[in-house]
Amino acid sequence: MIVVIGAGLIGLSIAYELVRRGATVRVFDAAEPARAASWAGAGMLAPDTEEIRSAPMHALCAHSLALFPAYVAQLHRDSGVDARLRLDGILRLAMTTAEAESLRAHVVALCAEGVAARFLSRGEAIALEPASAGSLAGAAFVEHEGHVDNRRLGRALRAACERSGVSIVPRCGAIAVEADGRRVRGVRTREGFLAASVVVNATGASAAVLPGVPDWARVAVHPVKGQMLALAIPRGLVRRVIWYTGGYAVPRDDGRLLIGATVEDAGFDTRVTAAGVRKLLGDALTAMPALRDVAVSETWAGLRPGSSDGLPFIGFGALEGYAVASGHYRNGILLAPATAQVLADLIEGRAPAIEASAFSPLRADAKAAAANRTA
Repeated sequence: MIVVIGAGLIGLSIAYELVRRGATVRVFDAAEPARAASWAGAGMLAPDTEEIRSAPMHALCAHSLALFPAYVAQLHRDSGVDARLRLDGILRLAMTTAEAESLRAHVVALCAEGVAARFLSRGEAIALEPASAGSLAGAAFVEHEGHVDNRRLGRALRAACERSGVSIVPRCGAIAVEADGRRVRGVRTREGFLAASVVVNATGASAAVLPGVPDWARVAVHPVKGQMLALAIPRGLVRRVIWYTGGYAVPRDDGRLLIGATVEDAGFDTRVTAAGVRKLLGDALTAMPALRDVAVSETWAGLRPGSSDGLPFIGFGALEGYAVASGHYRNGILLAPATAQVLADLIEGRAPAIEASAFSPLRADAKAAAANRTA
């Protein structure tokens, strides 16, 4: 028996991958599956637009992006839910001459690596996305990136897991790991003790405080608050993801335009604030004045799981049988399929399809951060 604690996109993806490989899997979530950070995100798939600096992290993100078409197609077959993957490119706006020159250099570097990217003049960018006609000096267009509807992806994963034989226990209340001095024994819930050969901590921003984990086996994950809002726009006003100074806009097929996102060190506070909404709207309207008369249809906030070195934790830690899949920060949606693949390989005792040692919970930076946290 393998137990996954946390039914977000990461936890459900791991469970889905494991059950397809023949494992017996049970997933526990203290709340509703796929309703925390998985529900709150925008679903962007943008490792090159985001300019991820860490080579291992960029490689993992690029690998995961390449997995997405087959991943979403398989989920559609197994669940009947289309997650609406759109890889039609991402437009990143430069609002000043200095930003334009920086983006131009970035495009040159991407092209040298074989990435399909173009630098666009102001006129070319406006022709591609007319709503971007604000204070615009140029833009970069990365052709292979895009977005997925993360809320629909959560529905697809839950349905596919359940149809494949994964037992999902939502709203389970308090859950704790049980372990002796050497290895994990299982988990305890209000229904009693459940033995498990492997326990996976996929609890997102709460991964550092999962009850029952010995202090020496904890990982240093912390919550990073992000506020977002949605605008109700005429269909076709914004056709693809647009990045701009201070934020981004992601169109949905239902007529919503997602605007995000703040980055706040606010603990576990998930309130939407006036200051947060003002910042989101101010940055969006500077980049796209055409949005000034549309209605705000929704606001929300979520907690990203951050790590001290900016890398996720994927793998086994110091406690035998205890694995962690957390700390993905802004890239949890993008990294869901690759994280599942890597962790399933490690559970099976195989070398992962992509080098993953940089993400080990036992890496030096992680251990130092954990020691500082408990000091």
